[in-house]
Amino acid sequence: MTTVGIKELKTHLSHYVRLAREGERVIVTDRGRQVAELQHIAPTHPGLQELIDTGAVRWSGARLEHAPLPVEVRGDPLSTTVLEHRR
Repeated sequence: MTTVGIKELKTHLSHYVRLAREGERVIVTDRGRQVAELQHIAPTHPGLQELIDTGAVRWSGARLEHAPLPVEVRGDPLSTTVLEHRR
């Protein structure tokens, strides 16, 4: 992680953008306080991009972790099972 003040960032913007493109996190400070962050934008999965484009979901650009596979449930609905056990 690299930290840079606004004045230095403005002077050497292309350098810090290159660092971000290479995967480095660049924290921007204003008078010693963190105010922004530059980071690499990961390409999105086409299905996710379609959802973003249609407005169905919003994505902040944060790195996506692999989600677990959905659980396949077989048999009667859970509500039916609960009602039977209550009797």
